Parts: sequence; C-alpha cells; structure tokens
Amino acid sequence: MRRYASYLTAVTLACTLSLTSCSDEYMTNLNTDPSKAATIDPNAQLTTAQLVTYGDLGMMETYRSYLYAFTQQLMGCWNTTNYGGRHTVDNNEMSRLWNSLYAPAIKNLVDAQYRTANDPEKVNINAILTIYRVYITSILTDVYGDVPSKEAGLGFLEGNFLPVYDTQEEIYDSFFADLTAAEAQIDPLADRVTGDVIYSGDVTKWKKLANSLRLRFAMRVSNVNPTKARTEFENALAAAGGVLQTSADDALIKYITVAFSFGQDAYTDYRGNSLSQLFFGNDPANNPSYLCSTFFNRMYDTGDPRTFRIARCYNDVLMSATSPDNRIDITDEMIEKGIAFSPRDPGAYSWEPWPTGYDSDLCRELAENNPAITITMAREVEPKLASNFLQSDNPGVVMTAAEVKFLLAEATLKGWNTGGSSLDDLYRQGVRLAMDFLADNYGCDPVTDAEFDAYMADGGKIGYTDAQRLEAINTQAWILHFTNPAECWANQRRSDYPRLKSPADYGFGQYLTGGAEIPVRLSYPVLESSYNKKGYEEALARMGGTDSWHTHVWWDVAGQ
Repeated sequence: MRRYASYLTAVTLACTLSLTSCSDEYMTNLNTDPSKAATIDPNAQLTTAQLVTYGDLGMMETYRSYLYAFTQQLMGCWNTTNYGGRHTVDNNEMSRLWNSLYAPAIKNLVDAQYRTANDPEKVNINAILTIYRVYITSILTDVYGDVPSKEAGLGFLEGNFLPVYDTQEEIYDSFFADLTAAEAQIDPLADRVTGDVIYSGDVTKWKKLANSLRLRFAMRVSNVNPTKARTEFENALAAAGGVLQTSADDALIKYITVAFSFGQDAYTDYRGNSLSQLFFGNDPANNPSYLCSTFFNRMYDTGDPRTFRIARCYNDVLMSATSPDNRIDITDEMIEKGIAFSPRDPGAYSWEPWPTGYDSDLCRELAENNPAITITMAREVEPKLASNFLQSDNPGVVMTAAEVKFLLAEATLKGWNTGGSSLDDLYRQGVRLAMDFLADNYGCDPVTDAEFDAYMADGGKIGYTDAQRLEAINTQAWILHFTNPAECWANQRRSDYPRLKSPADYGFGQYLTGGAEIPVRLSYPVLESSYNKKGYEEALARMGGTDSWHTHVWWDVAGQ
C-alpha cells in the first residue's frame, strides 16, 4: 500500500497536463498557464493513465449506466435501468468516458511518449507508454467509432487543438504497427520502468501484453477483414516475446483500500477501484449491483459453479454506509428452502414486478436481538453482486490469460495456425483460468476439480457444430469479462454471442425512447460539434450524417 500511495504526488502533478481533444481559447490558455509544470517524469504520467482506467468515478458511471445494461449483466438499479436498460439517450452520461480517457489518460501518455521518443535511455518507458496508449485508444474507438487518434493530445506539444477523427480502420492499422514496434523495442537490459502499477516494471510481461493485444485486435477485425486478421494474429503468436499464458501474466491494475465516498474529491482520487465503488453504490439500502436475468440465468441454468460465487442474496438493512459490511447473506438458506431467485429482466427496475418474499429463519433468529432486521424478505430474493466485488482494492482488468485461451480457441475454429493445441483443450483451459481468476483476485472460493469437471461435461460443454462452439467460446468470454466491461461489450458486439433480446421483448418497449434495438455505440459529446467542428462533421458524414447509437462501428458486422 505504501508503494502505490507514494505515487500520489506524481499523479497529482501529471493530472495538471490534462486536456481533452476539444479546443477553444480557454483550452489554449489552460495549456500556457505559467503555474503548471511544463514537464514531468514520464513514469508518473504512466501511473496516472493506468490508475485512471478504473479509478475515474465519472468514467465508471458510463460503464454502470450503459455498458452493463447493453451486455445485460446488471439490471435493476435506477442508473442501469433508466439509461441503458430503457435506452435513454443522455449526452452527459455518454460523454464521461470520452472526457476521462482523453484527459488525463491520453494527454499524459502522448506527452510522455512524445518526450521520450528516440531517447536511448528511455526505450522501455517509451515502448510501454505506446502500448498503453494503444489500449486506451482501443476503448475509445470501440465505444464511439471514428475518434481522434494520431493527432490526439498534441495541443500542448504542437498547438494542434483540432485533431482529425481517424477512421476506425486506420486506427486499427496503427494498433498493429505500434504494438509490433513497441514489443520489438523493449529491452530487458535497458531503462528500468518505475511508474508501472500493472507489472511493477517487468518489461518481459509487457512484451507478452503487446502481443496478446494484437491477438485481441486481430480477432476484433476478423469479420470485416479476415485476411489481415489471420496474418496479424499468426504474426503476434509467433513473436519472440510470447503471449499471456498463465494467471501470473494477467494485466491487472493495482489499487489500494480507500473509503467509499461520492463527494467531489472522489472524482479525482484514482487510488481505489471506482467500478467497485459503483457496485457498492451510494445507497446501502438499495445497493445497485442487481444481476440481470440474462446473466444470472445463463449461469444458473447451466449449473455454472461461478453462479453463487458471483451472485448472492442479501438482507442489507444493517449494511455500512461506507463499505459492504454487516450484510446478512441468505443465499444458502434460499437454496436449502427452494426459494426462487428473482433476477431483473432487461428494462426492469428492481421493483418491477415486486418479487414474492418469504420468511427467513436466519433473519428471524437475528431479529430476536436486533429489531432493525426485517423478517419478511421481498427484494432480498433478487441476486446481487457478491460483496467480494465491492472492494476498492480490487484489480482493474486490462487483459488476462483466460481471454487469450478463448481467442486461441476461436482462431483454431477458424482454421488459423495457433501452434497445435486442440480447440477443446484451449476452450477447457480458458474456462479453468476464468474460474481461477475469481479466486485469485476477488477472494471467491476456489472452484474444485470435481465442480469444474461436472460443469464441463454438461452445461459448459463446447458443443459439436462450429456454430455451437463459436457460441460457447464467446459466451464464456462474456462471463469472464464481467469485470472488464469495455471488452465485454466490444466482444459481444463483434461475435454477436450471447444473442441478446431487446427489453421490448420483455414487455418494456413503451419505455425505450432511444429505439427498441440494443444500441451498438455511444454518441459523441455534444461539445465536439463546437470545439472540433470539422473533425466531428467529417466523422458524422462517414456514418451517414447522424450521430446515432444504432450505427455500427466499422468492425461490427456480425449482428447486422
């Protein structure tokens, strides 16, 4: 904890360099403020960009409000149901991710990358900055489509306050080139990287991450450019640095324990995992992390041993206002009594319909000594996210070895050269790693070999036809990516698995003001039409002239 807390001063300084891709006189003056530092240690800027990824509360609100609803993993709390579950267009909610990633993440990465370029004493930090910039940019382009990329963040450095919106195809081409060059540039004998809160400066693991991201991005474009996808995938797999193989290689951002708060300071304090904070919510009596029926039922109906490691039912009347303490877990009692679980359907609030309650023996016993405890259960029978996931020191997920196994499995299904492992073995390895991931990082009870084998022989089997196998691989990726919502939404759109039904199919069509179809991108911030009018309008022209969240991004052709 002391180690990561020591970064705070550097992080605060790095944040002074922040600005968005927008431009006007105010932004120009901001960048010439004599009270701000002109340069800073690039390692501190890397730290800032990494911590922002899951530490920015505003950005995580976009995940909670929209992404988790679109992937149908969460549903029921006001934010998730009102915005994403009922397809409510709200530009302020959609712009949070844009604002958070361009400033301070992209700005700090570009500034540090720019100043370390061609410096023989900073080859490793420069390469890692490049890799992480690619990763952050991938979130932006996968969410919005065409975005500023090659000219983004150059306002302070080159006075370019009107960056072009690159096409997504151009952006992905640059990803492959940049990751290839960065992986080759890394030298274990060169400069030591000190600001890395993912791998603690282990540059050999950064080589693996660069190659693994190439696998991810190759698969992302596999439906729109299969030839290039195969070439890039096979080249990445053959690269000398290797790919993520075991849980020890997982790219996870380290956070520390901080008190949950929703005051103004919480939006600039990046030390804790803000996604976990939003899972907890700001109203303990109405904890927001209700699971969607799509997600819960998929696990429950197939006998997935992760079901009640991820989902629990609680009486939260005694829950702490600042941490997930004193929850009364009634899950095992419900299972023993045969009480039905009531996850919320897409488009439903937690009270729609009001679930049938039951008399809890456990709560009755506890209530004898504490009259504050209610005995009759009602919404307590709705599965919520287990308390393990509501901790501020939970990791921020960039990429895991489990994902790599699923990518290799799908590539094998496509007939690409993946090194000789069988499709079934790769799939099995991916599921095992995905289950172990919960125990390794969230304190969940380990899945036993007996539980794993029983699941793989029944509900978790891969199937026999290519279509069944493709669905099984990507449905398992969907479950794995629960704690990686940006990747979850991107891969679900790319693969079209699992196939999701509109909230209209569950009886909520009259509330879907933003259209009945599940949105496939987020709209640009409205202010871009003023700050960067030319780039914004050129991007809209390529999308048919309207900034619709039903317009598919370039690589998303599976569900059309």
